[in-house]
Amino acid sequence: MIVRSTYGTAAVEWFLIIAIATILITRAYLAATGYPQVGGGTLHIAHALWGGALMMVALIIGWLFLGATARVTAVVVGGIGFGLFLDEVGKFVTRDNDYFYGPAPEIMYILVVLVLLASRIVRDLKPPTGAEALANAASIAAEAVAHGLPERRRQLAEEFLVVAGENGSDSAAIANVRALLESSRGTPDRLMILRDRAVGLIPDVFRSPRWVSIVGWGLVVASGLGVLVGALSFVLTGEQTDEVDIYLELADNAPATWILFLSGIVVFVLALPAMIARRRGGGVRPLRALRVAALVFLMSNALVDFAMEGFGALLNVAIGLFALSVLGYHLGQAVTASDGNHDQLRV
Repeated sequence: MIVRSTYGTAAVEWFLIIAIATILITRAYLAATGYPQVGGGTLHIAHALWGGALMMVALIIGWLFLGATARVTAVVVGGIGFGLFLDEVGKFVTRDNDYFYGPAPEIMYILVVLVLLASRIVRDLKPPTGAEALANAASIAAEAVAHGLPERRRQLAEEFLVVAGENGSDSAAIANVRALLESSRGTPDRLMILRDRAVGLIPDVFRSPRWVSIVGWGLVVASGLGVLVGALSFVLTGEQTDEVDIYLELADNAPATWILFLSGIVVFVLALPAMIARRRGGGVRPLRALRVAALVFLMSNALVDFAMEGFGALLNVAIGLFALSVLGYHLGQAVTASDGNHDQLRV
């Protein structure tokens, strides 16, 4: 039986975010330095090779070590490696190894979004089963035996055990896992300490719940405009755009038009119902949907804008990351406030 990990979706999201950031940083560095080649003579050591090596290192770390530190390290190293590898996709799909192949960003986008959506579908396919809850609690308990356990993760394991009991899992197995948790030593929650320090640097004005409304409705408006502009670019010809005094740059780039059009539909369908639900009571689910919408918006616009506008895309990336951080912060606050709600186990 396949057992889903409680950390899986968050790990995939950070893996993809780090990969996208790596692509943008790599392109910026290469443009600034005149596209140097590592090697000399007839040799050229492409950075896709370094990416493959880093992905191999990430796999080895995951195989050899247990614990949160190893998991985070594997995600970071693997994300950087995947970004370096994916950045050279143009060379792999063209006969002349064209690094600047036009549709390369679209290929990157399709792959990234497919991975993101697949991870979300796997997570949201159904609530955690009793076996999955017990297995995740046992995994946390195993880490506790070796490294100790922060109180936050101890509580998460206890919540999994409650879910396991409610779903008919073996009571003796639950008792054994609980005994391991209770006998483990407590340790500082270094990840949360770092997060709290980072949050403490944020001015209070940016922690206001109003930013959720600003970001959420901003996603609705931006995606709605994206759908409208995409639809117009399909309908209007160059002569017609001149007649109505509308300039649609996307009309010259059909793949980019389709990407922004389809991603706009996805973001709009996610963001609008989420904002309506927030007005009716809020909770965790609308914030979760908004976070997915922000991820899709960020990834689609970053890649397409980079292909069409060069490094002007970095501004859009910064805006997208800000929106994502706002939603992530308030989602964490909502989850913390929803004690006793097992739905939070799927954040």
